[in-house]
Amino acid sequence: MTSKFKGFTVPMARMMPVIILADVSGSMTKQGKIAILNRAITAMIQEFKDDNFALADIHVAVITFGKGGAVTHIPLTPASKILWEDMKAEGTTPMAAAFELVNQLIEDRDTIPSRSYYPNLILVSDGVPTDDKGKASKNWKESLNKLLTSDRASKAVRFAMGIGEDIDRDVLNAFVANQSTQIPVFAADETNIQRFFRWVTFSVATRSRSADPSQLQQLVDPNTLDVDDIDF
Repeated sequence: MTSKFKGFTVPMARMMPVIILADVSGSMTKQGKIAILNRAITAMIQEFKDDNFALADIHVAVITFGKGGAVTHIPLTPASKILWEDMKAEGTTPMAAAFELVNQLIEDRDTIPSRSYYPNLILVSDGVPTDDKGKASKNWKESLNKLLTSDRASKAVRFAMGIGEDIDRDVLNAFVANQSTQIPVFAADETNIQRFFRWVTFSVATRSRSADPSQLQQLVDPNTLDVDDIDF
């Protein structure tokens, strides 16, 4: 007797990329910001590892920008397989180079298949772009515009956190602008970096569990959400 289930296969979960653009310039060493950021990202990855309800296969990548330019700290990898290594802070803030590198990643169909869900982009910075030989630069505008108007990156869900008083609000506001759901820039100091990442983790997890992860859900205001009591 031939089983009626012969040939039946379970479809593979579709990838949902989570890509972090992390400022690792020298100023991130002040007030222990880089150490807190490392802990916050580690906690995010662990929540994704422990999430047994996601309909999407969450992959995480971390692109850092500091000494040496923009660098892939963690290549796009299933969250369950990531072995985290702490980032170190040194150098200036080559943010335009980070925008260019993440655009290359998102548009690479060998790395991110066409059937993948729209990616989540998370920008974290405590300063102004300094791609012009370490000096304050406006080169970020061209690089960011290229990212936001590219075929696939233009559909990404974008979050941004500015840490401290020396941030470039223009670049952070431009990064999150023109989305189907308004996502404000999160203003932070060293005391609430982890709060931001708890909020982002909750938002991504909620989307990954929804009936249609391809659609951006209405986000909860991070300032009203009791993130310490979130049950993932």
